[in-house]
Order: sequence, then structure tokens, then C-alpha cells
Amino acid sequence: MADVTNFRLSAADFGVYGSDLSRPECVLAEADGTVWVSDDRGAVTRIAPDGKQTLIGSMRAAPNGLAMDRAGTIFIANIDDSKVYRLHRDGREEVILDSFEGRSLGSVNFTFIDARGRLWITVSTVTTPRINALHQKITDGFILRMDPGGPVKVVDGLCFTNEVRISADGRMLYIVESGFGCVSCRPIGADGSLGARSVLGSSPVFEGAIIDGIALDVEGNVWATEVKKNSILVITPQGKVHTVFQDPEGKTLVFPTSIAFGGPDRKTAYIGSLRQKQLATFRSPVAGAPMAHW
Repeated sequence: MADVTNFRLSAADFGVYGSDLSRPECVLAEADGTVWVSDDRGAVTRIAPDGKQTLIGSMRAAPNGLAMDRAGTIFIANIDDSKVYRLHRDGREEVILDSFEGRSLGSVNFTFIDARGRLWITVSTVTTPRINALHQKITDGFILRMDPGGPVKVVDGLCFTNEVRISADGRMLYIVESGFGCVSCRPIGADGSLGARSVLGSSPVFEGAIIDGIALDVEGNVWATEVKKNSILVITPQGKVHTVFQDPEGKTLVFPTSIAFGGPDRKTAYIGSLRQKQLATFRSPVAGAPMAHW
């Protein structure tokens, strides 16, 4: 096993991928080398293995978190229009969820598909404007799971829910609570219910931190992006928080919001951002855990 706590990056270790992107908040990589990036000029930009870019979809507003099923269909949380969409590869869009229990979804942030094909949806807050929930640490975030009978709320009381991931054995849900600057964890029961909350690492990971995106590697480490100091962090299964890179002046990374592993060996990390027009990339010492669509 690689000791990720000895791994560090310098500015010279980063490359760039893509160009002229608009609000590339979230990234998905496919096994064939195709990369998908959220893009508010439409829905997503598809970057083919040869580098050709194609803008797909027309939802606009703020396409945010992306998930892909095994058929290649993309599910998008649009944080500005409070809807979850199904996006077909030919650009057709369908709203699959725009309310829950008679109310607008609020600031729907992220979508995730687990190994069983279930869609998980995070809602950061129902507070308006949403930035107040982040700064005032309002705990009105929640998570839905799309079950055969419809959406089910699996947990609430979260502080600006952001990205989620599930462990390789399907037994642990990792939740970014951006308002607390941490990754919280909840065991997943056999019936799909969630157990008691714990924190992986520390809360916050450092004073003033705002974690945004996470990804798992094959050794169970959680890689995270942090936006206040433009950081890349890794949290070991034992809870040790290690800073891989930090760029407070924003010379290399600006507002990094997500991380996705791709390439033939899944060791190429792609970093999404709210403010950059391309993806930053680096080589990881550990392969990312394969997503359900791989």
C-alpha cells in the first residue's frame, strides 16, 4: 500500500485539461478516456479521448453534481433551478425530481449512483440565499435516495450537504458537510437505513476550511478539495488528515470543487472548479476506486 501521507504536489506537478469551459464544477471520467464536465452554457461538456469538446444539453442555470449509470445516462443536480435531470447522451433532458413532500427541493447539489444502481441526491439547504446556510452553519441539508417507490429521505440535519461517496463494501456513506468543513460518515444498514454520525478526521479539517468535493481511492483513502485555501487533502481510513497541496494565492488552483480519477490506470486526477476555464490534473500514487459506471 502507498503511504499517501508522504505524497505532496508542487505547482509544477499539475497539468491542464480542456479549454474554455464554463463553471466546470463537477467531473466524470469514463473507462474509455471520455471526460464529462458540468457546464452552465448547456448541461455538460463532453471531452473525447482525442480532446474534442462538445457542449450537450440546454438546461443552463447551474448544472452541478453529476452521476452516470451503467448505460451511460447522466443525472444532474442543478443547484440554481432546484431540479434533478436525466440527460441522455444525445442531449435530451428530463426533469426527474423537482420537489419533495410538497416543497421545492431547494439547493440540490449532487447526485451519486452506487454499486446497486441506486441514485442518491444531496440537498445543501432550503435556506435562501443558500450562502447564509454555509456561513451561519444552518443544519437544514438532507439526502434523498431514489427507491422503487420514489424518493426517500435517508438523513437530514446536515450542514450544507455537498458530495457523497460510498465505500467499496457498500457499508459506509461519506458525506461532505461544507458548513462544518468536514467529512462525516454514517454506516449503511442492510435495509438501507443510516446509522449514527461520526467524523472522518477532524471537524473542521483546519480552521475555516470549506470542503467541497471528495473521491475514494482503492485503498480506502478519501481525497478532498477545499476552497478557502485552494487545497487538496487526503484523509486516511484511520482519520489522519494530510495536505497534499495548498495554494492560498490561487496561482495554480482556484476554488477547486471536485476530484475525479480517470485514465487507463485511474491514477489521473481531474479537478473541477467554479472559477477556472479548464480542469487541473495531477498523477496520484494510488488508483481511484472505480465508479459504478466503470
